Amino acid sequence: MSRVGKSPIPLPEKVKAELSERTLTITGAKGTLKLNHHPSMKVIIDDSEIRVERPSDSKTNRALHGLTRALINNMVVGVSEGFKKNLEIIGVGYRAELNGKNLSLALGFSHPILVI
Repeated sequence: MSRVGKSPIPLPEKVKAELSERTLTITGAKGTLKLNHHPSMKVIIDDSEIRVERPSDSKTNRALHGLTRALINNMVVGVSEGFKKNLEIIGVGYRAELNGKNLSLALGFSHPILVI
């Protein structure tokens, strides 16, 4: 069984999941997302988790199993936490400074790099 596909997707408290035929709708604080999953994949919604099952062990079904589970997990994270990006600067002599909404980076060039 797929390592990614076999693990259940936990639903946070304020996230709702609804399934009608092949359309899965995830609703949370940050919005609503919909997914039309592959007809051979079986999506099961329990009280606090979502599971994805596959009909056989064929190569196509194994690939779709992990893909479907990953897409649904990304939807749940998207409606509950939203998108965030982290910047990690490793090394000596590099500096980042936030001025309002502008990011000034000193990365060894003769001039600072401004990200607006």
